[in-house]
Amino acid sequence: MTISASQVKELRDATGAGMMDCKRALTEANGDFDAAVKWLREKGMAKAAKRADKVASEGTVASYIHMGGKIGVMVEINCETDFVARGDDFRTLVNDICLQICAANPRWVSVDEVPKAEYDAEMELYVKQAMQTGKPENICRKIAEGKMGKWHSEVCLLEQPFVKDDKKTIKGLIAELTGKCGERISVRRFVRFELGEGLEKRQNDLAAEVAAEMEKFENKG
Repeated sequence: MTISASQVKELRDATGAGMMDCKRALTEANGDFDAAVKWLREKGMAKAAKRADKVASEGTVASYIHMGGKIGVMVEINCETDFVARGDDFRTLVNDICLQICAANPRWVSVDEVPKAEYDAEMELYVKQAMQTGKPENICRKIAEGKMGKWHSEVCLLEQPFVKDDKKTIKGLIAELTGKCGERISVRRFVRFELGEGLEKRQNDLAAEVAAEMEKFENKG
C-alpha cells in the first residue's frame, strides 16, 4: 500500500524516530498507526521506548463532572517531571482522558489488567459462538481471538478509539505526547461514578435475601 508523507510525519512527531524508519514501520504495519508505533518500539527506534524504564512519579490526579452531576470521573496520570505536568499539552491530555472515561466507560486501564477469569469467560463465549457455524475448532479460535481484540477496544482504556478522533486510540494519543515531550506518560488508575449505578442490583439482591429468609421461616413452621 502507498504510505503518504503526512502519515510518516505524524508517526515521526509521535515517536521521534527517523523519517525512513517511520515509513518502513508504516509499511510493515500496512498503514496502521498504533501497530507502527509498536514496531518502532520493538526495534528500539522510538523515543517512547527509551522512556519505558523511567519512573513516572510526577503528574496529576484530576476530576471531571459531566451532565450536571450525573457522571463523575477521577484519574491519576503520571509523567516524569513537574515541568511537563504543568504544561498545557499534558493538561489537555488529562482532560481528554477524563472525557474518554466519562463517555466510553472503560473497565480497566490496559489489557494486562483484565482478570484471567474475565478473559477466559469472554473467550469461551466467542469460541462457542464460532463453533455454531460448523467451522473447524482452530478456525473458530482465530475468529474468537479477533473478537477478543474488539472486546479489548471496548473495555480497556488504552485500546479504545479516542472519542474526539476515532482514527486514534488513547494509547496512540499518549504516544504522541510522549514523543513530543520526551517523557514517559502513563495512566495509573481511574474510577468512574454514575448516579444511581448499582442501586437496582442492590435492591434485587436485598429482595432475594428477604425472600430466602421468609422461605426458611416458612419451612421451619
